Amino acid sequence: MQEDLERPVPLSEIALQWGRIGTVGFGGPPAHVTLLRELCVERRRWLGDRQFEDAIAATNLLPGPASTQLAIYCAWRLRGAAGAVLGGLCFIGPGLVLILALAALFLSGTPPAWLRGAGAGAGAAVAVVAIDAGLRLLVPTWRRMGARQRPRMVAYAALGAASAALLGPWLVLVLLGCGAAELIGRRTGPGARLGALHPGALLLAAGGVASAGGLGALSWTALKVGALSYGGGFVIIPLMQADAVRHGWMTDGEFLNAVALGQVTPGPVTHTVAVVGYAAAALPGGLLAAALAFLPSFAFILVGADRFDRLIAAPGARAFLDGAGPAAVGAILGSAIPLARALDEPWQGAVLAGAAVLMFAARRGVVSTLLAAGAAGAAVGLLGGPLPL
Repeated sequence: MQEDLERPVPLSEIALQWGRIGTVGFGGPPAHVTLLRELCVERRRWLGDRQFEDAIAATNLLPGPASTQLAIYCAWRLRGAAGAVLGGLCFIGPGLVLILALAALFLSGTPPAWLRGAGAGAGAAVAVVAIDAGLRLLVPTWRRMGARQRPRMVAYAALGAASAALLGPWLVLVLLGCGAAELIGRRTGPGARLGALHPGALLLAAGGVASAGGLGALSWTALKVGALSYGGGFVIIPLMQADAVRHGWMTDGEFLNAVALGQVTPGPVTHTVAVVGYAAAALPGGLLAAALAFLPSFAFILVGADRFDRLIAAPGARAFLDGAGPAAVGAILGSAIPLARALDEPWQGAVLAGAAVLMFAARRGVVSTLLAAGAAGAAVGLLGGPLPL
C-alpha cells in the first residue's frame, strides 16, 4: 500500500486532487490515465513508474471502466480503503452531477428547439465515435496477440460485432461465452475455474429477475455496464441500448443524446448509464443506476487490490480476457450499426458523414467532433428544421 511513502497522504489531499481530475478529465480514459500519471508519478512521486504500469495492467484485466478502477486503485495505494472510497467518489462525482443536470434538461417535457437540435446533432455523430473507439482498441489487441491467436481473435470480434448489431440484450452471453471458450481452449488447469467464479455468472442469474422490467430491469442494466464492460467504456453502449429502448425508458434519439452527453462531460464514459436511469425513474433512477454501475469497480479494488500481482500473472485471467476482450471490441464496432439506424432525419446523415471526415481525415478529437455536430444540430433547430422525436 503506502510502504514506500515517507508520510501518509492526507485524505483531504486525495479528495482535492481526485476531484480536480474528475472535473477536468475530458476526453475519456486516455486523458484520465495521463492526468493520474502526471499527479502520482511525475509531480508528487507517490508511485513509481513500475507501480503505475502494473496498476494499468491489472485494471485492464478487470471488467468495468478501467480508468475509474485505476483512479480508485491509485488512491488505495496511498491511503487504503478510506483513500480508495474517497478518491473514487471524488473522481466520479463532478461528472455525475453535471450529466444528471444535463439529463434533466434534455429529457424535460419542453426543451427549446435549439437544445433538441444540439442533442440530435451530437447524437448523429455517435456511430462514428463508436467506430473510432473500436479501432483504437483493435490495433493494440491485434499487435499483442500471437500469430496462432489472431484467427480466434478475429472470430471473437466478429461474434461480438454481429451480436451487438443483432442480439441486443443477449450480447452479454456472447461476451462471457467467448471468454469461456478461450479459457477452455487453452486448458489452463486450475485457472479454468475462473469462469465459474467470474462475476458474470452471478449477474446472469440476476438477469431473470430483471426480465419483468421496472427497477429490477434498471438494476440489471446498470450491473451489466459496471461488471461486464470488457474492452473499455464504450462497450457499455451496446449493453445499454437495447434495454433502454426495449423497456420504453428512452427513444433511440434520446439514447443517442445520452451517449453524446457521456462523451462531452468530464469523468468516465460510464456516466452515460445515469442518463438511462434518469429516463427510467427520474433522479432516484439516475442515482441508482450510477451507484450499481460503479459498485463493481469499488468492490474489485477493495477486495482484490492486494492480489493484483497474482492477477497479472494468472494465465486463467489472461485467457478469459483474450476471448472476452476481442468480442467486446467487436461489439463496440458492431454497435455503430444500430446507432446509425436510429437516425431519423436526413440532415443527421449529413452530420454523420461530416463527423467521419472530422475524425478520420482531419484527425479531430471526440469532444471537438461532438461539439461541432451539436452546433450543426443547434443551427437546424434555430432555423426551424425537422427534429427527431
